[in-house]
Amino acid sequence: MMYLSRLRPSLRSRDYRRDLADVQHMHRTLMSVFPEVVSGGSARQENGLLWRLDRTDSGHVLLVQSALEPNWGDLPSDYLAVPAETREMDSVFSAITPGRTLHFRCTANPTRVVRDPNDPKADRGRRVALHDEKSRLGWIARKGEQNGFVIPATSDGAMAVDVTPLPPKIGYKSSSAGRNKITVSAAQYDGRLVVTDADAFVEAVRSGLGRAKAYGCGLISLAPAVSA
Repeated sequence: MMYLSRLRPSLRSRDYRRDLADVQHMHRTLMSVFPEVVSGGSARQENGLLWRLDRTDSGHVLLVQSALEPNWGDLPSDYLAVPAETREMDSVFSAITPGRTLHFRCTANPTRVVRDPNDPKADRGRRVALHDEKSRLGWIARKGEQNGFVIPATSDGAMAVDVTPLPPKIGYKSSSAGRNKITVSAAQYDGRLVVTDADAFVEAVRSGLGRAKAYGCGLISLAPAVSA
């Protein structure tokens, strides 16, 4: 079972404004509504937590996907402007069938690994963010190949997806070495996809696309594609 929650945070809430400025704080706040994990594994993965913040004309919308039903009553009393809405995702998964065309949105952290042949650690390389539109389109195309979907072409031959650069997501994480800054380069993908492998794509929707999943990246929203 998977759940999708729709939250409308209140900008009057001091706790929410703190979370808005620091993705590590946001991650901790969202994790606080789930049971503590004692298995020793990743708490985010155990709870299946993915989230995305959308900014709309009427305010902020926080989408939270999870494998367990969250207890939003554990949030600070003034955190939400209206009560949270939570529903099961059965209808989302039933729509994922081979050949089905769907509208999608995903905020992601497109990256690639760069290897220096003169670096003794070249077998590992270093991961760098992708900033130009061409490389970001290539990234979503590769993710499709790996996760059971393709981006179709428009009438003029372009990929049927818009890529919108987003401001960097900033946060701070404490460790034994001190306070480390988190910077996530994000982009929003809005477009159409065609399911090629239903099982692989279902897993992608469950687990998210790409990196920085704890920091508001990876969640895939789907909607039926309306015929022209």
